[in-house]
Order: sequence, then C-alpha cells, then structure tokens
Amino acid sequence: MDPSFSIRCNTRQPKYQQVVNSVIAHIEAGKLKRGERIPSINELSEAFYLSRDTVEKAYKELRVRGIVSAYGKRGYFISQTEGVGSGIRVLLLLNRINAHRELLCNAFSQALGERAVVDLQLHHGDAGACANLLTNHLDSYHYYAVMPHFTGCPRRALEALQSIPREKLLILDKAVPELRGAYAAVCQHFEQDIYQGLAAGLDLLGKYRWLRLVVPADGRYPAEMQQGFRRFCRAHGFAGDVVAGLPESTPPRAGEAYLVLEDNDLVTLLKSCTARSLAVGKEVGIISYNDTPFKEILAGGITVLTTDFEAMGRTAASLLLQKKTDQVKNPFGLLRRNSL
Repeated sequence: MDPSFSIRCNTRQPKYQQVVNSVIAHIEAGKLKRGERIPSINELSEAFYLSRDTVEKAYKELRVRGIVSAYGKRGYFISQTEGVGSGIRVLLLLNRINAHRELLCNAFSQALGERAVVDLQLHHGDAGACANLLTNHLDSYHYYAVMPHFTGCPRRALEALQSIPREKLLILDKAVPELRGAYAAVCQHFEQDIYQGLAAGLDLLGKYRWLRLVVPADGRYPAEMQQGFRRFCRAHGFAGDVVAGLPESTPPRAGEAYLVLEDNDLVTLLKSCTARSLAVGKEVGIISYNDTPFKEILAGGITVLTTDFEAMGRTAASLLLQKKTDQVKNPFGLLRRNSL
C-alpha cells in the first residue's frame, strides 16, 4: 500500500471524497496508469480503518466518472487517465440556472477550451449547501468558480470560501468584501450599476411621475440594487417605491414607470397593462432586468438594464488561464427599446 494514499482525520472533508481525491492525485502524479489495479474495498477498509460503505461510495463515484472499472472477482482497475491528470478541472457553483447563467456557462466552457472539464453544481441560494459542496470537493478541482448569491447569514459559506486556496478561487457576479486575500473575481457593482443605468435613461424617464422597483418576495437579489434605485430617485427628484411582487391592489396606472427584476412579474405587468388599455412606452414605462432574445420582440421591444453574462464567462476563463487574481467589473448598461 502506497503510504501517500492517505486519509486525514483532521478535516471536514468526507472520507469517501478523500479516497476519490487520492486516486485522482495518484493518476495525476503518474503513480496509477490505465489498466492498473487499485486496492479492493476490503483492503482499503482495513488499511485505513474505514467502513465498507465509505469505500463503496468512493468507488461508485469513481466508476460513475469513468475513472475506475470493476471486473468481477478480479477487482477494480483504472479505466481512464485522459482528462483526469491533464487539463483543467473546474467546479462551477451557481445559485440557480436560467437563460442568463446558461450564457455564462457556455462562454466560460468554450473560452477554457477542450482540455477543460467544468462540473456545474447549484447551491440554490443556500449558504449551508454552498459550504457543503465546497467542503465535500476540497482538493478535487484545479479551480472553484462560485456565484455567492445567498439568503440568510452566509457565515458558513464564507468559511468554506476562506478554505479554498486563493489562487484556485474565482468569484462570479457578486463580490464578497469579507473575503481576505488576492483572488480572481468578475462581478457586478449592483448599486452603482442600477444608478448609472437608470441615469442613462433619464431623458425617457422624465415623462413619468412615479418610479417603482418590483423585487421578488424571497429577497434573492442583492440589497444594493434597492439602494441604487432609491439613490437615483433622490438625486433626480423622482417619487418612487419598492414593492415585493405585483399585488392586485396596486395595478399599473398612467404616468408610472416600472423596473421589474423577475420575468414572471414582467409578464404579469404586461397583462395588466393590456387589460387596462394602457399603452406601454407611452402611458406606462417598463424596464426589465437582464436581457434575453425574447425581450427584443416582446411588446415591440422591452427596454432592459443588463449585464453581459457572455463577457463575464469569457473574462472569468481568461483570468484562470492566465493565472491572474485581478478583480474585474463586468460590463453593464441600458438597452433602449420601445417599452420606455
């Protein structure tokens, strides 16, 4: 038994994941080659005082990933080394998947090139889930690209992020000011972006007497967006408010303009305008958040405040490939269409 095939007790990383990582590390170091036998479940259990269930779980993951094959009573053998010990392995950890994040994922993967393997995982805005995913995959990847949009206290997630070596960490979309050290990041500046984006449409907004920011009730968007909206209203003399969703008790009225963050609320608002015979872009102004192809044609064209997720993916890949720890602001702006 190679002594470098080690299992550590003084770590929060699950032991099954340490087994997986040890096999991969041996392949990367050239100590395990294609067709070579690895210890049986019993051998590994006895050597490191592990339960059979732990080793079986590790070997199952290795088989699913195509790294190891089982041959009856003969045991377990390395079946793949290409793409295991070469190229770049990246854990891409997002809060959710939608059309914008798909653009980011595709641009990121394409810019990294064919030798890169990008594993996508979702934490669904749960700081604890994010922490578990990072901890469970510690040392499994060359890089960890994380989009840290959380609800509730992110202390566990912050601790997990702190445990990633800075040269392996990439923060996407939302900055983490509490995170120490030099690390790569491609982020929006939400308060500044909202303020400057609305200011770019000041000539169009001037015909409306009331501005309304519509946010989802679950608080999934950064609070800085509301701060930027309120700051814009104060600076330019607009009456305005922030509402969670679009309650039936407050239907749209002529002379109002809406900044709508969620596409479901955008559809509801358009339906309400149609039901009340309100002309979008003349009587009621609408700005949506983050562009998609259908917004170019919906209702004759929906004005959007948007970041460039494809640029975010390309820039993120460039930082990793060049081994830079720069923190880059992603492009953001107003796309003028007929709804304003």
